Amino acid sequence: MVTKIQHSVAETRRAILHSMMRIRCAEETIAVRYADQKMRCPTHLCTGQEAVSAAVGFALRPDDFAVSGHRAHGHYLGKGGDLRAMLAEIHGKAAGCCRGKGGSMHLVDRAVGFIGSTAIVGGTIPVGVGLGLSIQLRNTDQVSCIFFGEGATEEGVFYESVNFAVLRNLPVLFVCENNLYSVYSPLHVRQPENRSLCGLVRQMGMRAESGDGNDAAEVYKKTHQAVESIREGKGPVLLEFATYRWREHCGPQIDNDLGYRTEEESQSWIARDPVFLFRNALLEDLVVDEADIDAMTAAIQQEVNEAFEYAEASSFPDSSEAFDGLFAPVGRTQ
Repeated sequence: MVTKIQHSVAETRRAILHSMMRIRCAEETIAVRYADQKMRCPTHLCTGQEAVSAAVGFALRPDDFAVSGHRAHGHYLGKGGDLRAMLAEIHGKAAGCCRGKGGSMHLVDRAVGFIGSTAIVGGTIPVGVGLGLSIQLRNTDQVSCIFFGEGATEEGVFYESVNFAVLRNLPVLFVCENNLYSVYSPLHVRQPENRSLCGLVRQMGMRAESGDGNDAAEVYKKTHQAVESIREGKGPVLLEFATYRWREHCGPQIDNDLGYRTEEESQSWIARDPVFLFRNALLEDLVVDEADIDAMTAAIQQEVNEAFEYAEASSFPDSSEAFDGLFAPVGRTQ
């Protein structure tokens, strides 16, 4: 098996494009099929944000850890998570990655280091720092990657986690996807004007960089450099990538008609489609040709369709399993 370290530059770029296209196809197929009423959990789609998921995922090793929040499909797939298990989970089936009990916002695939996602905003940030501490205690060269949105930086636990990671020089990569909105609230009603996340974190002693989240090449370069620095014991790093979600905060629709963002703003970001931009760059550099793109598109759509068939054909969990996996027995008395 070819490892990520052994990939040539061209192979790396092809692999990142494939991952971006796969994430886009999975999310857009979920959007189309959601009206069938077979997926009954809330879904937070990452269409438009694929560059970060794919490029960061490829810069990490399978034995590196990753955690995420409510918009986790892309992070899970970019890290190598099982597509069939993810779709089965969203369908509430026992074959799902959480045996059908977690739904869209609770994804786990420990085989590839994806330790989990949660609906609690900022909830997995301290978990990721704890994983970093475990790496340090075991003296391995792994990295713990934490994905979160800019809204999570408004939670106190973010600053507590940054402080602890710096204090202990932990091998943690903080990845902030700044998509400008927390549900319907833009930045200007949530954060002081000209606030710099990177500036704040640097003042706490952590190296921090910002970048274009629609440019997969830039995301990969910055992430690769950060990961190598962390592996060398140089401490935690924060990367903030500007990006934009195309669809509504929660659900499959386009909601520009609600008035919290303009059609002009949305279209300006869509015009810089990260998948389209990276695809064109690879075509121009002769890394791929149109036949490659067509073959990749067909194979990915077939894989996604088959994963949906698997999810829909799978069984629901048995009622006897309803209380399995709880921290305390049902009916426990004081």
